[in-house]
Amino acid sequence: MEKDPNLFVENAAAALDDTDLQTALDRGTYNANSRRVVAMGELEDAAALRQQGRGAKLRALHDLPEMLEQVEAKLTRRGARVLWATDAEEARAHVLDICRKHDVKRAVKSKSMVTEEIYLLPALEQAGIEMVETDLGEYIVQIDHSHPSHIVMPIMHMTKERVRGIMMDKIGMPYTDDAGEMTLYARKMLREKYLQADLGMSGGNFLIAETGTVVVVCNEGNARLSTGVPPVHVAVVGIEKVVPTWEDFVTLVQLLPRSATGQRMTVYVNCFSGPAPATEADGPQDFYVILLDNGRSNIYASDYAEALACIRCGACLNACPVYQSVGGLSYGSVYSGPIGAIVTPLLKGKENASALPFASSLCGACKSACPVDINIPDMLLMLRRDLQHVQEPQIQVGMKGYGFAFSHPLLYQTGGRLASIAARAAASMTGGDHIDQLPPPFDGWTQERDFPPFAAQSFHDWWRENRGK
Repeated sequence: MEKDPNLFVENAAAALDDTDLQTALDRGTYNANSRRVVAMGELEDAAALRQQGRGAKLRALHDLPEMLEQVEAKLTRRGARVLWATDAEEARAHVLDICRKHDVKRAVKSKSMVTEEIYLLPALEQAGIEMVETDLGEYIVQIDHSHPSHIVMPIMHMTKERVRGIMMDKIGMPYTDDAGEMTLYARKMLREKYLQADLGMSGGNFLIAETGTVVVVCNEGNARLSTGVPPVHVAVVGIEKVVPTWEDFVTLVQLLPRSATGQRMTVYVNCFSGPAPATEADGPQDFYVILLDNGRSNIYASDYAEALACIRCGACLNACPVYQSVGGLSYGSVYSGPIGAIVTPLLKGKENASALPFASSLCGACKSACPVDINIPDMLLMLRRDLQHVQEPQIQVGMKGYGFAFSHPLLYQTGGRLASIAARAAASMTGGDHIDQLPPPFDGWTQERDFPPFAAQSFHDWWRENRGK
C-alpha cells in the first residue's frame, strides 16, 4: 500500500481483499478492545477517572507555553540539553548534529511514533548511522522494510505466521511455531545491539512540568536498555505531551495501559530528568530533549486544539469498525484510525489528507473508548465541513439536495414514502427481504453488503396513528 492519505479508498479496497490481513485484524482488534472493556470495568468509577484525565490534559493545553518553559528550565537545571524543533527537518538536523558531536556510528531506539512522523531513520541511514528499533513490533517492521500500522501495536496487521516468515527470511531464525521462542530469538539479536550502541533514543509518553521529567512507559524493557546502556540519550517528544503535575500523571497512567493493552499498569515506567550524576556508574553521560512542534502550534491555535489531548493509547483504533475492517496501513500515515483521521489532515494540510475525515461511520465508538473523552466525531464533522470544496461535484450537489430535502418536511416525507415503495418493490423482485443490488450512485453500498428495504410505515406515520391525539 502506498503511504499517501489521499489513497485511502484504494488502499481500503485492497485491504478488504487481503485474507491474511483480515485474520490479523479480527484477532488483534477484538482482543485489544475486549481487554480494554474488562480493564476499565474494574474501576469503581471509570467515568469520573476519564473526566479527571481529560481535565489534566485540558489544563495543560490551556497553559501550554508556560508549561513548556517550565519543563525546559527544570531539565536544564539538572544538566539536560533542551532543543526546540519547529518542524521535522529541524528535528532531524538536531539529531544528526548530536550524532556528529558524539561520533555516533550505532544507535538503538525504543518505540516512538514521533520519530516515525519526522522520518528520522531514513535520514540516519543516509548519514551512515545504524539505528536499530528495539520494540519487538517495530523491529519486525524495520527488518521487513515496511511501516507500523497501529499506535501501540505496530504489527497488528501481521499474523504470527507472517512474522515467523519475516524472521526466518531476514535474520535467520530457525523454524518454530512457538511465539515465546520467536521472542527469545529476537531478544538475543537485540541484546548485542544495546551493548554496541553509541546512542540511545526514545520518545516520551508524558512531560511532567513541575519537575521537568520525561516519562516513557513500555512492557518489554527495551526502553530502559535503550536509554540506560548507551552513553548518550536523546528523547524526541511532541510539545503536547506535557502535563502539569505528578498527580495528573498518576491519573493518566491508570488510564493509558487500561485503554491501550488492557493492563492495570505497564511493566516499566521510566522517568528521566537529566543525565546520570557523576557518582552513578549507570545511565547516560549526556541527555538531550528535543521538543517537537511540527504543526502542533497550528492545531493549538485552531478549533481542533482538543485533538492535542490524545495520550496515544490506540483505544479508538481498536473500537472503530472502519479500522477493524481495513487496518492502519490504509490510512497512509503514521497516525491512523479515528484520531489519525483528525491529526493527519491537521499536520499535513487538510487537502493532503482529505479522504481521511470521511473514513468514519460516525458511530461514536471512538469517543466512548477514548480515556480522556475527546469528541472525535464532532471534529470529523468539522473537518468534513472544511473539506467540502475538495469533494467531487456530484457529491457536493447530492449533499446540498439532501440538506434541502431534510429541511422541508413535505419533501422529506414524500421522499421517504417513495423510497419505501421503491425499496420494497426491488426486494420483492429478488424474492427476499433485502436488496442485493442498488443502481448507481448507490451501488457502492451493495458491493459489500445487502441493503435492507425501508419499513412499510415511517415512524412519523406510526406516531400520528398511535400518539397523534
